Amino acid sequence: MVSPYEKCPVYENENYLLKLVDMSDAPDLLLVYSDEKAVPFFNSDNCGGDDFYYTSLERMQSAIDYWLWEYQREGFVRWTIYDKKIQHAIGTIELFHRRSDDYFNHCGLLRLDLRSDYEQSEKILEILSLITLPAFDVFECKTIATKVLGFASERKSALEKMGFIASEEKLIGGHDREIYTDYYILQNNIKA
Repeated sequence: MVSPYEKCPVYENENYLLKLVDMSDAPDLLLVYSDEKAVPFFNSDNCGGDDFYYTSLERMQSAIDYWLWEYQREGFVRWTIYDKKIQHAIGTIELFHRRSDDYFNHCGLLRLDLRSDYEQSEKILEILSLITLPAFDVFECKTIATKVLGFASERKSALEKMGFIASEEKLIGGHDREIYTDYYILQNNIKA
């Protein structure tokens, strides 16, 4: 299998396209990251205090620069999510193989940031269905974990339909050693 850092995979169906984030995505993504209704859903655990609320094009471009730098150093992959019908970016997905000394060691950690009008169970299910199963092989993990806060009922519903279950385990921050909760996990039950 080719590393996602050598050749970033592209995923799509008739409605959505996921491809490596690009600076040309900045104007559309600014609408996501300046959306005050969307920001509370974003997972900023272990992100050095960044709340992902960006209100200027320059700040959005700076974030994309950082995401591309992390991609170059094989830290994580950040895909832009395009709605093919409206031909605009409506969010991002980040994924990486996490190495740690806690329960979430060697899991694929997934972050999903969506415009608030896409925070609907069926849309989330369709978007995540594009990437979740391939992620087990691409990121060489047996578990995928993602944060879901209590108020995120649409997101929770989508994840449960996909087979994710709530975890009681705590994620320990690699930078700050802070304890984070509210993770849902999906085990890869496909036998090789």
